[in-house]
Amino acid sequence: MHIPDGLIAPQVYLAAYAAAAPAWAYAVRKVARDFDESLIPRLAVLTALAFVLTTVMIPLPGGTSGHVIGVGLLALAFGIWPAFLAYSLVLVLQSLLFGAGGITVLAVNALAMGLAAAAVTVGVHRLLVGWGKSVGVLVGVWCGVVVSAVLVALVLGVQPQMGTDATGQPLFFPFGPAVTLPVIVIPHLIIGAGEALLTWMVLSVTGRRRVPA
Repeated sequence: MHIPDGLIAPQVYLAAYAAAAPAWAYAVRKVARDFDESLIPRLAVLTALAFVLTTVMIPLPGGTSGHVIGVGLLALAFGIWPAFLAYSLVLVLQSLLFGAGGITVLAVNALAMGLAAAAVTVGVHRLLVGWGKSVGVLVGVWCGVVVSAVLVALVLGVQPQMGTDATGQPLFFPFGPAVTLPVIVIPHLIIGAGEALLTWMVLSVTGRRRVPA
């Protein structure tokens, strides 16, 4: 679900960087102030797990692919802001080492798959945890994956409006939301269910020691 370089207009990814920069700065301050240092080894292990999971591409119809995100696991284990920072690092490493995603679109990917997915996962978990811890985890992670997929699809879908060449062809990603929403979101309804189950299994083994969001 990573957006690669070259598909997003500069006015979009620069705006994303403008939004992500203060979010990263706030996250660094909050983590430095509130994060329990004894959790650092566990954070490193689960971040590495998220990195590995996101490198496993699942073939999808139409010649594209999807993958487990892994940020829901980080968010439920450590809170929204540590998860956002850790997942941003995952995105940087993937773009540099494997060409998955890109540097110009790093902020777009980080906001959609890192911050938004983490916030939705934690928020839904808190709403539903009274129904049972398993329900909160399963539904929260699934919602986080689906919301991030919708955001990615919408960002891609607006690109044809961002500029055209002399012949009227889009300069960037050529397909609108009528194409991107079903192609990206529908498979992630299933991927999200698998990720929710995987996250529940991992948390059942490792426990849920969370810092404040």
